[in-house]
Amino acid sequence: MSASGTAKPAIPPTVPDFAFLTNHGKTLLLIAHDRRIRMRDLADRLKITERATQRIVADLARAGYIDRAREGRRNIYGVRTDVPLGLPIQRDIDIGSLLDILVAQDDPV
Repeated sequence: MSASGTAKPAIPPTVPDFAFLTNHGKTLLLIAHDRRIRMRDLADRLKITERATQRIVADLARAGYIDRAREGRRNIYGVRTDVPLGLPIQRDIDIGSLLDILVAQDDPV
């Protein structure tokens, strides 16, 4: 409340100039949320090109964070929750721990 007894108007939150997660991290979260997500949908959600999305998914697969399997014309992804994150301060945290924090309890992983 202000000195005059009226409530101060709420200040809308601003969007920061940075992101806490890289596009690789965001891609991993989107795949964990929907194992059947298409490249086009990933690209749209990340606001990047499909080609950039393909490179990110290939990077994640090459590093062992995700598995891919073909089902007809679609890829089905699996997230390897046992793979360590490679954090600079604590090496024993795995992908599963990250997903437990970032994915809502009612979301299927």
